[in-house]
Amino acid sequence: MTDAATQPTIFARIVRGEVPCNKVYEDETCLAFHDVSPVAPVHVLVIPKAPVESLGHIDGSHEAMLGHLLMKAGEIGQQLCPDGFRVVANTGSDGGQTVAHLHLHILGGRAMGWPPG
Repeated sequence: MTDAATQPTIFARIVRGEVPCNKVYEDETCLAFHDVSPVAPVHVLVIPKAPVESLGHIDGSHEAMLGHLLMKAGEIGQQLCPDGFRVVANTGSDGGQTVAHLHLHILGGRAMGWPPG
């Protein structure tokens, strides 16, 4: 994977407004929008506006942003899926990450199986 800070991704283009999205939430730190290829009845992505490649590329300077992303994912998940939801952060190719920009998947609207994959 390449460094998300130096390589434009589809998510960076969405943050800049170059690519439209079905927005759920936005503030100065993050953007949440419906996934264009949902794998559950509710499938929302929460991304930081400042690009970070993945959870494998974080350090102490990202602590506040990560806490904010999780708080917003919890709020959005509870709002859209009051009976329960799952939050997933795929990391690296073996983890299923396909876009080199940190993102949380909020999945819900149906019962989730275990193990997930």
